[in-house]
Amino acid sequence: MSFPAPRARPSAITGWGSGGLLRTSGSRRSPPRRWRVASRVRSSETRRRSTSRSFPIGSPWRPIPSPAGRSAACSRDGHGVPRADSGRASHRQPARRLEVGERVFARTPTSRDGPSIVAMNRASRALHRGWVRPPTDSAAFGRWMSRCRRPNVRCLLICRLADGAIVGIFTLGEIVRGMFHSAYLGYYAAQPYVRQGYMGEGMQLVLRHAFIAMKLHRVEANVQPENVASIALVKRSGFRLEGFSPRYLKVAGRWRDHQRWAILIDDWRRLPQRRRAPSPGRARR
Repeated sequence: MSFPAPRARPSAITGWGSGGLLRTSGSRRSPPRRWRVASRVRSSETRRRSTSRSFPIGSPWRPIPSPAGRSAACSRDGHGVPRADSGRASHRQPARRLEVGERVFARTPTSRDGPSIVAMNRASRALHRGWVRPPTDSAAFGRWMSRCRRPNVRCLLICRLADGAIVGIFTLGEIVRGMFHSAYLGYYAAQPYVRQGYMGEGMQLVLRHAFIAMKLHRVEANVQPENVASIALVKRSGFRLEGFSPRYLKVAGRWRDHQRWAILIDDWRRLPQRRRAPSPGRARR
């Protein structure tokens, strides 16, 4: 079966004609010609004629949409490779507030937080010396972000509701499920915001997130005996002292003694309401 050659695509599109046909400048509209699609031949011996469909030769041709009009999932990078995170990428959207308190809220970090976190940690070196070594340059921040993306780690920034300033950072690490459902908690504050109650409120937001959203059973915090402010924080937050471990963790190049403080979800639920985070208005933006 032979097929008639299709008409060439119009060289100049001036508008859409009725019936979905294209009109060219200086030409008259003609009725569409049709061809029949040949039926599939199963074998040379038995040929069956099946229902054919017909298509107009002049079926509407639409210009390829511009890259700006494509969806994010279909856009491509400079090499023509599909890129799923283009268009309205997630890094352009504000980070979602996971937990919201009276003065602060908790959210996950993003790559845009790099300059702020590095500057905050550099300004807080005197406060952190001997207790923690947070990222103080872009390379260290990149490594920290890679760690935060691990499935057994959850990093949370505590930010002021008034201006979004980062007042402290909490990390739930070594998350173990199964029969344990536990995590280790680390945290540190920013120098300009110490002794203002932000970390205490932030701690309760983190515990709410750990026990309710993450469905953990136990959270443990290891604190050096000399860190009086940190011990006071875990005491106020409902942690109980479970033991003492000599030369337990290597901090700033030295093996240091630590007290082991922990809180169970049962203990957290028994806390007076005034010491717990305000009720779930989390996920507000």
